[in-house]
Amino acid sequence: MDMHDETIHSPIVLPDQRPIRSIAVIGAGAWGTALAMTAASAGRVVRLWGRDPAHVEAMARQGRNSRYLPEVDFPAGLSVTADMAVAVSDADAVLLVTPSSSIRAMARRLDQHLGGVPVFVCSKGIEAGTGMMMSDVVGAEMPRHTVGVLSGPTFAHETARGYPTAVTIAAPFTSAERAAPQTSPAARMALAMGSEWFRPYVSDDVIGVEIGGAVKNVIAIACGMMTGAGFAENTRAALITRGLDEMKALAAALGGSRETVTGLSGVGDLTLTCSSSSSRNMSLGLQLGQGIARPMCFGGAPVVVEGENTAISLTDLARRVGVEMPISEAVREILHCGADLGETFAALWSQPIRGEPRALSFEMAHPASVEAIDTFARAFA
Repeated sequence: MDMHDETIHSPIVLPDQRPIRSIAVIGAGAWGTALAMTAASAGRVVRLWGRDPAHVEAMARQGRNSRYLPEVDFPAGLSVTADMAVAVSDADAVLLVTPSSSIRAMARRLDQHLGGVPVFVCSKGIEAGTGMMMSDVVGAEMPRHTVGVLSGPTFAHETARGYPTAVTIAAPFTSAERAAPQTSPAARMALAMGSEWFRPYVSDDVIGVEIGGAVKNVIAIACGMMTGAGFAENTRAALITRGLDEMKALAAALGGSRETVTGLSGVGDLTLTCSSSSSRNMSLGLQLGQGIARPMCFGGAPVVVEGENTAISLTDLARRVGVEMPISEAVREILHCGADLGETFAALWSQPIRGEPRALSFEMAHPASVEAIDTFARAFA
């Protein structure tokens, strides 16, 4: 086709292309609210559930979530409730958008009120202790349901404002759904959420999508640390690239696809989270790199940073399956083992030289390892 051809082509409409009609969103934080607004703007009937009745009452009265997204009004079709049974009544699907630390308890509670409709997890992380991905946690508590995930490079405030955004929606496919992909829960949710500015992609690789969402938070803390210490774009680009390699290796070891990790939920989310202080993970790293003690970060406020606890569960999981993740290990050592930030990154940078393709398997001594350690020592002095 000529690159200047301005012919408008009609979209291919497959048979049985049926978007989900009614969606319950569990979790009225910034991201849950942004997703509820997105679905309502796309023409769905949406009920947003929040745990705090006073907060829910304020949202209903004001027509916005003044606590988290005060600059954006709710669209038509969005209602709010503090009653979970009301939230999920008549819902054709659920978006579960609560912190990863509470996802198991919330799934157990949700299962008491919900019929066998698909549930899409929108939280990122790995459960402490068990090493289970969020979809596996929800699946264990809600065995009657198809459990998928929604993930990608998104900041809630941008999504709520209607800035062009793309995500990946993944769920298992049955053999029948592989023959007619448009009938799968993932595709039906993509049709339900899609709008002129919100663009979903469909995947059957739940593991790959979830690994991307979990690992990127830890790598973002590392990027923030180095940026806060005064290093610049070369350093951040190196951490992003090698962090992506850690992400690929773990996804492959767990049965996910390396191709998924190079998509929106992997490299896309990694790039976004490692590039802006709007990310709490990047922001935490920035403050630590500037020498601020952890209890004093965020002005001493008890801000939950998902990558902080994920650093432990992630590296525990990687160790169990035999995957080396040196950047993630460095973050763990600094956050949880009292390791010195400068010394830890000096050790990372002075490691033996290796081949970048994993197939090129060799190792040789770094020719300037002592000098590299001295350089970092001066930088963090």
